[in-house]
Amino acid sequence: MEVSSSSSSSTAILCVVTVIIAVVPVLVLKTLNFLWLRPKRFEKLLRAQGLHGDPYSLSPPSSNQDQPPQNTPPSQSFVLSDDVAPCLFLPVYNTVAKYGKNSFFWEGITPKVIITDPNHIKEVFNNIHDFQQPKLNGTAKFFTNGLISYEGDKWAQHRKIINPAFHLERLKNMLPAFSQSCNDVISVWMGMLSSDGKCEIDVSPFLQKLTCEVISRTAFGSSYAEGEKIFQLLKIQGRLIRTTKDMNKPILWHIPTPAKTKMRAADKEMKNSIRVMIEKREKAMKNGESCNEDLLGILVESNQMEIQGNGNNKSVGMTIEEVISECKLFYIAGQETTSTLLVWTLIMLSKYPEWQSRAREEVFHVFGKQNPNFDGLSLLKNMTMILYEVLRLYPPNLYFNRTLKKDMELGNLSLPAGVDVTMPILLVHQDGDIWGNDAKEFKPERFSEGVAKATKGQVSFYPFGWGPRICIGQNFTMLEAKIVLSLLLQNFSFELSPVYVHAPALMLTLQPKQGAPLIVRKL
Repeated sequence: MEVSSSSSSSTAILCVVTVIIAVVPVLVLKTLNFLWLRPKRFEKLLRAQGLHGDPYSLSPPSSNQDQPPQNTPPSQSFVLSDDVAPCLFLPVYNTVAKYGKNSFFWEGITPKVIITDPNHIKEVFNNIHDFQQPKLNGTAKFFTNGLISYEGDKWAQHRKIINPAFHLERLKNMLPAFSQSCNDVISVWMGMLSSDGKCEIDVSPFLQKLTCEVISRTAFGSSYAEGEKIFQLLKIQGRLIRTTKDMNKPILWHIPTPAKTKMRAADKEMKNSIRVMIEKREKAMKNGESCNEDLLGILVESNQMEIQGNGNNKSVGMTIEEVISECKLFYIAGQETTSTLLVWTLIMLSKYPEWQSRAREEVFHVFGKQNPNFDGLSLLKNMTMILYEVLRLYPPNLYFNRTLKKDMELGNLSLPAGVDVTMPILLVHQDGDIWGNDAKEFKPERFSEGVAKATKGQVSFYPFGWGPRICIGQNFTMLEAKIVLSLLLQNFSFELSPVYVHAPALMLTLQPKQGAPLIVRKL
């Protein structure tokens, strides 16, 4: 018995050792391939095609490579110039500055090829099946889930369901909410004016609050107060993200920390709040009540119609969790994009008073002192030109990324599956070869005959993306911006405060890091 037992133990040990000897080399080779051989093959292939970039390295990039030089005084951060890219110290812009347009940089083990040719950009945007959105990880899952993260049939299905909420006819009904939120801000500013009818105001937080209120009203209608609660939870998440540096690192993301625990708790509370509102709408619809006066109601109605139109097959509609994700995405994207556009537009109108005067004269000509109406908005040619030019120089998003699912030919490039491409918006928006020698200057007149004429028919202006996946909320943003600017210009004039510091920075969207203090005068 003892001999047999000893023999069995020896056999078991021998088997374990054999397995280890067989498996360990395989794991080592796979790890070596993953961390070194594969990236170096990518690098060799890209360099053979004339692309330039830093050599791949296992050591992480310097932690301060994306920071401004140490000897740059905060009060003199940047000259008041509209050339934003040098201010940002981001890898894509640093790489182009160092190696030129035909270049690539590394994000971990993945090379990202920089695409600036309008024809190539058009091909990437149009070919949504082969050039797909990168997978989300870390904090991105909290802030950019929903339609923007889906591919294939699921994306097409969700887009079809969501589309009705953003039809212009639907958006017309939301104009009173735009005006009401802006008039609330105007009342507050009137109360801040000194006896001479002027004061200095950092307009940025007011515009952020304004766009939050607009979305709360347009998305949730009578549930406006509940909508405000959701924004407070989003602010908590945003604050936690900015104070936690390892959020997007795949391994560290799973390590629990107090900040991540609070973020998940806020996310859970937010989802529960939205779920309650959705369930109320679904119950009201079953009782025959009309619930299509706000974006949430339209979305729930559209989703139910899609399910019923397919024989009550719920697999073709959105689950309640997916509806919640779409609500969150609309909250974040809508508020951030519009508030960013508004704040940079007021800064530009303060910097270029002649354009401020032209915009104001146009507003008074079209609306007088009345609240803007939908039909009149289409007559605001100067304002449209101004907004386009602000979006060209200060786009809310700075680049679009796509990942290749198979080997692809893009122009004269042969790109293997596993490589990412990035389309830097600012570099294309300010490319002198496309826009002329004045590409970095604020000149709204370049859009006097529309976008197609200004771009010569090229895909060189894409603040909201382009092609089938163009931002579904762009009309909402542009309508809101025109309403708000019209009302503000009817009541005030603006100029830059002496304490204004021009410091564009990427904080979810491109924002003035030092705020936007302006001298506001009552007309």
